[in-house]
Parts: sequence; structure tokens; C-alpha cells
Amino acid sequence: MTSPESVHQLAQARQEARAEKNFARSDELRNEIAAQGFEVVDVAGGYELRPKKRFPIYESTRDIRPINSGKYEITVAMVIDGFHEDAIETLKTIKEFSDCAIAMLVLGDAGILADQLDARTSLVVVTENFGWGENANALLRNITSEFVIIMDPSTRFTGDAITPVLAELKKREYVAVGWRGGLINLADEWRSVDDKGAGEVDVLFSYFIAMHREDALAARGFNNRAIFYRNADIEFSLALRHANGRLLQMELPLVQDRHHGYHDSEAAYRDLQSKKNYDRILERFRGKEAILSPRR
Repeated sequence: MTSPESVHQLAQARQEARAEKNFARSDELRNEIAAQGFEVVDVAGGYELRPKKRFPIYESTRDIRPINSGKYEITVAMVIDGFHEDAIETLKTIKEFSDCAIAMLVLGDAGILADQLDARTSLVVVTENFGWGENANALLRNITSEFVIIMDPSTRFTGDAITPVLAELKKREYVAVGWRGGLINLADEWRSVDDKGAGEVDVLFSYFIAMHREDALAARGFNNRAIFYRNADIEFSLALRHANGRLLQMELPLVQDRHHGYHDSEAAYRDLQSKKNYDRILERFRGKEAILSPRR
């Protein structure tokens, strides 16, 4: 595969940046070269350009290597299991309104999602589904940015949701902020969550939850036993609070389209796995009111 002249120009500019010890610019140029389908390899006296695999394919989440977020402080990360056309619509809204990296963990065939790759968009394929919790944790473990947003592919941007989220996280008052959440209902013995709007909350939902990556990993991330997503975000939120982390629900320019992960999953499977997740919450946390946020 012959490298086009435009890619050689980028490679030469990268060499100049490296000679000037401008390594940030060198990394940016490497990413631009990668986005055009090539890998630049430093050799004695210059460089070589080699065709780059468009994306890696892994048999297991345990095999995933670091997902480079480049210059971006925050990465929007999504687990995508089918419904690629809808995911692409979501990607378009993120790119229109945000300044962030994007990482997709795709189960099975990447299909048309591969056409969305660019300098700030990464894609990894996992051929075996180990469950939502393990997939989300694989993203947390391997993304290189300081902050990560775990987001459902049904959530769409209608404006800049990144800037206010980053500003809040950088204050270090909250370990995680999100779009939808609420307070545990104590009256029904922790069996439901009441949405009280913006403010400090007990739980955040994975429609859109932004966090300090290291704080999330210190709390051991999501439960790997969570095969289905529903209620796994509640357990994760309570684990963060148990580790003395505070959570904030914010009004953000987001909307939810059809939530295929719920509405288009098999009902008996969905209900069984959701119940398993919530039973763990009740066993692990029910009655520990000291970890909850102030009531409002």
C-alpha cells in the first residue's frame, strides 16, 4: 500500500516536532496519520509508514490494550451491542457539540461503525460478550484520559455537555456527575430511586455518568457479575459513596432516544438480570444510611 503524499507531509512534520522536542505536537500528528490509515514507525535516519489496522479485535476484555485519548482530558465511552445506525446518530451529536475523545467497545462485528473512526474516535471489537459490567470496566481500565464518561448509545447531545461536566469534576467536590439519578427511597426499604432533579444524589444512571477514572477504579468499578446494565449503575454509585465519594446530578443538554438496551431486549432475561443486580444492592448496602446523600 503506497502512502499518499499528504501522509508523508504529516510524518515529516512529526519528525520536525520531535527534533524540537515538541512531543505534544508529535503525538497529535501521529494521531492524524493513524486517522488516515497508517502507522508511523521511527527508524534510523527517518521513519517508515505502514498500513494500520483500522481497529483491534480481541477475544476477551482482558486482552484489550490501552485506548489512547490523545490530547483530550475526557473520553465518552460506549458499549455498543447492535443497533449501529442509532449509535452513529449519537456519535454525530457528540462530535457536533463536544470537544472530547470517543471510545467504542463493540460486541461482534464493527460493521458501519468503522466508518466513524477519526483522530479522536477509537473502536475496539470484542468477539465474546462477558457482560455489561465487565465491558464497562474494560473501558475504565484502558482509556488513557483523566476523566471518563460511561454513556448509553441511546443518549444524544443537543448542546455542549462536556464543558460544564469537566468544570464540575475539576473542583474535586464530586467524584462523579451525571444527567439522571436520584435518592434511594427509604420508605420502601431501598427498592426504588426517586428523581429529585439537580443536586447531590445517592445514585447516577449510566445514560450519562462522568467520573474521575482513578476514583472509579479505586472503588473497583462496576460489578463484573452484572451481565445486564440495569441497576449495575446504582450498585456502582453506592460503592462510590461507600468510599466517601459524592455524586452530583446536573441539568445537561442531553436527550434520550429509543433505549434499545432495555426496550428491545428479551423481557424475561432483562427482568431476571435486573433483579439479580438489585438483589446484590440490597444485600450489600441496604440499611447503610450513613453512605447516602442528605435528603431533599
